[in-house]
This record gives sequence, structure tokens and C-alpha cells, in this order.
Amino acid sequence: MVRDYYTGDYDVDEDMTEVTERPMEEKLDELKEQCQTIFTEDPSQIMSDASLCRFLRAWYEVEPALAAIVKYLEWRRAFDVDALTGDDADIQAEQATDKAAILHDRCAKGRPVIYVCTRKHNSYERNNETLTKFIIYLLETACRMCDEDIIDNLCIVFDLKNFAMANMDYQGVKTLIWLLGRFYPERLGVCLIINAPMIFYGCWAVIRPWMHDVTVSKVKFIDNEVQLAEYIDPSLLPT
Repeated sequence: MVRDYYTGDYDVDEDMTEVTERPMEEKLDELKEQCQTIFTEDPSQIMSDASLCRFLRAWYEVEPALAAIVKYLEWRRAFDVDALTGDDADIQAEQATDKAAILHDRCAKGRPVIYVCTRKHNSYERNNETLTKFIIYLLETACRMCDEDIIDNLCIVFDLKNFAMANMDYQGVKTLIWLLGRFYPERLGVCLIINAPMIFYGCWAVIRPWMHDVTVSKVKFIDNEVQLAEYIDPSLLPT
């Protein structure tokens, strides 16, 4: 199964190809031309066609997509994203808590899976800069695991078993939403919320307005293992 870069869909109907692909192809050519100066001056910043298409799908037109790409490249340099590794002391400290990790196995659609165990995160004890660095490291690592010819988005699982309000980190969630929207557009394939207690639905009422409707449609509340199995084998999740 081959993924269509231009629409983000699979198995595009041939009758619809001219209607859906041609405008995007033209936009992509224009965007590549606009980016050529940037990429020529600094070849390390060259982006694949799939990456450019993700920005186009997120911002619809060439001009806003180009502006978003410029900000994205500036952000990567300023934050020194390419230098983030598992050897970083802050990242190692976060990993030691077991609050989040990238699973060895993938979801049912072949997406890399970021698993978040919320009960192991204390919002009163965390450092926001360190947490942000850890989130970026997870996103970067998971994105590098994608085969863009097949699947280029991620599955994020939030396990809310034994969730308490001390685990609810609104700033951390807002940072994740902001990063996905600004610098990792179209990278979220599905977000699974499992083992959610009733107390969390009040938190969701706060979080929901921060998200675009398209992003909200990717958030799935999972009530049982049958539902979970539609997205990922339950046995793959940490116990």
C-alpha cells in the first residue's frame, strides 16, 4: 500500500486523481521553487517532498506554508533540535521516570507509537524546559522511524490508569499541541486515551478548545480492549 503525498490518503481513486492531485502538485512545485534559495544556502535544511506536502496540507496555500517552513527551520536552529540525543542528561532524567517511551512495536497501521504513562508524571515537580526537550526528542525519534512511502504519522497513547490531578499538566499538554501544530504538522495520525477516569473529562473540557477540529477528530477515547485492538494490540502496551 503506497501513501499519496499530496492528499495524505491511501489507495487514491484513479477517477479522482486529476481533481485532487494536480492542484497540489502545482503548489508543491511552487513551494519547492520558493524554498530553493533556503536549501541552496544551507543544504542541511533540505526538506523532502513529503515534508513540504505536510506543510501544504496543514496551511493549504503556498504563502502561509512557506512562512511556516521558515519559522520551522529557524526554530530547529535556535533549539538545536538535531543535536538532541538520548545521551542528553535532561532526556535521560526524563526517561528514567518511565513516564513516556517509544514502543518497539507499531500500531495496526504501522505507525510508530509514543506511549505516555500519566501516573508517573507529577506536574508540580517537573521542569517545563526539560519536559519540552523530552517531548521534542520523542517526536523527532518517532518521526525518524516513519517510512514516508508507507506511513508518515504517529500514534500517541495516553494511559490514564490511576490518574490523579497531580498528573494533569496543562502546560505540558499545551506545549505538545503547539509543537504538533506548528512544527510537526500532519504528523499526528491518532491519539488514544485509555483508562480515562471520570475526573479526566473535566480536564478534557479545558483542553478541547486548544485544538483544531481536525486534531480533535484524531483523539479517540478507548473504553475496552476490543476498541483498543482496532488500533493497537493491547499486549504490546506496558503493563
